[in-house]
Amino acid sequence: MSRPLVLWTRRLFILAALGAGGWYGWQWYSQKNTLPPEYRTSKVERADISYSVSATGELKAGVLVQVGSQISGTISKLNADFNSQVKKGEILALIDPRTYQANLAQAEGELANAQAEVQLARVNAERKKQLRAKDLAPAADYDKAQADLLQAEARLKIRTAAIEKSRIDLERCTIYSPIDGIVISRKVDAGQTVAASLNAPVLFEIANDLARMEIHANVGESDIGGVAEGQPVEFEVPAFKPRVFHGKVRQVRNAPTTLENVVSYVTVIDVNNADLKLKPGMTGEVEIIQAQEKDALSVSNSVLGFRPKSAPGSEGGGSGERGGRGPGGGGREGRGGGERGSAGGDSPAKTEAPKVTVYKLGTKKAADGGPELIPVEIRTGITDSIRTVVLEGLNEGDELVTGQIVRESNFTPPADNPFGGSGGRRRF
Repeated sequence: MSRPLVLWTRRLFILAALGAGGWYGWQWYSQKNTLPPEYRTSKVERADISYSVSATGELKAGVLVQVGSQISGTISKLNADFNSQVKKGEILALIDPRTYQANLAQAEGELANAQAEVQLARVNAERKKQLRAKDLAPAADYDKAQADLLQAEARLKIRTAAIEKSRIDLERCTIYSPIDGIVISRKVDAGQTVAASLNAPVLFEIANDLARMEIHANVGESDIGGVAEGQPVEFEVPAFKPRVFHGKVRQVRNAPTTLENVVSYVTVIDVNNADLKLKPGMTGEVEIIQAQEKDALSVSNSVLGFRPKSAPGSEGGGSGERGGRGPGGGGREGRGGGERGSAGGDSPAKTEAPKVTVYKLGTKKAADGGPELIPVEIRTGITDSIRTVVLEGLNEGDELVTGQIVRESNFTPPADNPFGGSGGRRRF
């Protein structure tokens, strides 16, 4: 083959390759632009929406009394055990009383001795008084007799107090129940020695009534502003999931608790435990409901974040969970909301909710071949971070756009390839 012929053959081959590439590009471009866009949608539905504050806390008995001992000794008898039902004044335990009985006997003997000393001092003082009246005794002897009488009377008072103390110590050898209730904890055994020094050793813990309990929940400083007395509470405990228990806020304590630079406040929640399922010490996962709406029109929060490509400030038709959290309602700014339906306490003032633009699917077709997007301005209420209440602007059943379906590729190779092959890469 001559050199000019080879040169022209190469040129024809290059032109054919460029033509094939252009043809493929045009097919891909034309197919991409002929496929209409598709959208994900969500309907306007009625639902129960509530805004709540999350916290954790420990379940406690409403009244929990620690029964201790003010004296030291050996436990000689126990009349109560774990879960024992006890009545006020019932004997719970006995401490060996022999040491205190001996102390009482010694105090009684010292009291008798002090009484005898008083009688003798009184007789001596009366005798000195008579002698002094007849000028038969010096004044110093009379004064000494009077002082001895006063000292003897003082010692008698001391011995009287000592015997009273010995009686009280002996009575304290018997441990009584201070309230009606159930024994939650027994911390001693028969034969064990208890030592009462600066702190009284705890023998029993008695709960007054386990049918009424309370949770001490730690609420962070960023959430405590919306917590008020009387607000309803829902909580779960690990032992009974997914059962939901109910309570009510009774007290918000002002004393702060700081742990690792995190400030929280104890919130006391009353709990009805009529079935006695809940036990002291359980951990409650608490939701304090600050606002709630029953059977309200609501939309998915992803509806509030959708913006089509043509919208001002849009970055390309995505959807976002931009519904604001809180009683003030949803919206891009996460503020506003109508009446903040606090479940307890005073009713907050009404504030006008912000307007938010959402998009409905129309019946007509848009220029790109897809369904028409109709902007609608709405006002939003409270949100639970999943759905947001709609105050005005929409009706139940309206279909709203949440996002555009993104296709990875719209190109499908044509069936007939003028240059042969199956559309794959050819190796020359």
